[in-house]
Amino acid sequence: MTRRTLNVFVSSAVCLAAFSAVIAARVDDEDDPLYAQVLLLSVDGLHAVDLDRFIAGHPDSTLASLTSTGRLYSHATATRPADSFPGLLAMVTGGTPRSTGVYYDDGYDRSLVPAAAACVPGASAPGTRAQWKQNLDKVPVIAPFITVIDPVKLPQAPEDCSRVLPHQFPRVNNVFEIIKSAHGRTAWSDKHPAYEFLNGRSGNAIDDLYTPEIASCDGLLPCASSLVTTQFFSKTMAYDDMKVAAILHEIDGFDHTGTAAVGVPRLFGMNFQAVSVGQKLDRTPLGGPRGGYLDAAATPSAPLEDALEHTDQSIGLMVSELGARGLLDSTLIIISAKHGNSPIDPAALRRIDPAGIAAVVNAVQPGLLALLSADTGPLIWLKDQARTAEVADQLKAADATLTGIDASAPGQGVLWGADLAALYPDPLSDSRTPDIILLPVAGTVYTPPVATATKIADHGGFGEDDVHVALLVSSPRIPAKVIDDPVETRQIACTILKALGMDCDGLQSERVEPSKFLPHSNHVRD
Repeated sequence: MTRRTLNVFVSSAVCLAAFSAVIAARVDDEDDPLYAQVLLLSVDGLHAVDLDRFIAGHPDSTLASLTSTGRLYSHATATRPADSFPGLLAMVTGGTPRSTGVYYDDGYDRSLVPAAAACVPGASAPGTRAQWKQNLDKVPVIAPFITVIDPVKLPQAPEDCSRVLPHQFPRVNNVFEIIKSAHGRTAWSDKHPAYEFLNGRSGNAIDDLYTPEIASCDGLLPCASSLVTTQFFSKTMAYDDMKVAAILHEIDGFDHTGTAAVGVPRLFGMNFQAVSVGQKLDRTPLGGPRGGYLDAAATPSAPLEDALEHTDQSIGLMVSELGARGLLDSTLIIISAKHGNSPIDPAALRRIDPAGIAAVVNAVQPGLLALLSADTGPLIWLKDQARTAEVADQLKAADATLTGIDASAPGQGVLWGADLAALYPDPLSDSRTPDIILLPVAGTVYTPPVATATKIADHGGFGEDDVHVALLVSSPRIPAKVIDDPVETRQIACTILKALGMDCDGLQSERVEPSKFLPHSNHVRD
């Protein structure tokens, strides 16, 4: 990084550290009542501005109604990198990659053995890609949308060559485990069987885990990537409907299938995908409509508006069912997003082929690149960490059309070495930390250049559109309030436990990066 960029980024790191100290030390003079259950909803991609605009334009909507009896946090930040896996982990562990050890759903671990490699117990590990999504599915499916993890696709632990399941990868526990240990029922619905990672270190934190595979074609596998659910606006909304039905069954005291009477979970919820797809998908190369936004002010396109309205109606079904069952007053509803998507401004979009970054890295030494995860914020792992400085220099010197960065601009460039270690564990001593993180020009999306490219936004970076997400905590027992204090989505974890009368000290992330429950009011700053 240049000295100017370094100053900007180190200042940001100092601010983050100071903010963490503030939220750890701050004392609120108000207490919420206790709740019987918490409903957590991640509307993936939902920015703070999306929620503000929707409420203003739809005063009779469910989201507007929930805001009228809740706290709206206007400056909520998701974890960096802003990805689904670390984003949801932040909400349920209270931790960022600093404590969870999870940077992306497609990362690297220098201490593991590849899934297909010969493994000798006790031998040194060569390191491997650690990918936690549809790549783990067993095919064909058991039933439409329903599959399981194929053990032979899992990485191996070098000490005994056992397979590493998703729940064994995060380094800290989560709220589901704490609630389960207190004999509370838990449930969650999400997009891949790999979301088994929510079972936590104990391996059994979720009583009712429902994970219909979104990366399927009308529920079937294998299939062409061009035909998966997320390539269609309407199919993604229909996919969300399946998980909404599961939540309604759980509100009624059944399991997600609606067949077994098990009682209402103390903590349950789901993620919505339709808004994220509405932001990211452009079907005009295929003769269809374009999603995303119409301008820098976040005016939604017609497909995105449809997705927002559909999601609002789905949440409305849950609120209505809670009311019908006499559970609304005893339920705390938390709505946020694992991540945003960028860019909002369609004029800012520029597509960069990630192959350019790979070429720069491998020009330093053939085969040097261990893994590149590049959506909007490239993460780079090297096979020979001794070459990190050389790679960083070459990335700075390379043409911006290859890398997507402007190394001379504040807040952009190449994060490595001491600058990176100021934010995360040092990659020289931690098996998972990337060696290099790129901070690209705002609006950059890394995607192969094909004539039928449909991606106009994505997530995974550090920028405003990636991390400035919606956050609403609602209950009929909470007065309406807008909280302008900066908060982090990782504070949701402690907020959940506090709402259920539990102690946040049980979160293992607290030992590495202390946090606190979300504030009830704005605080005077000096």
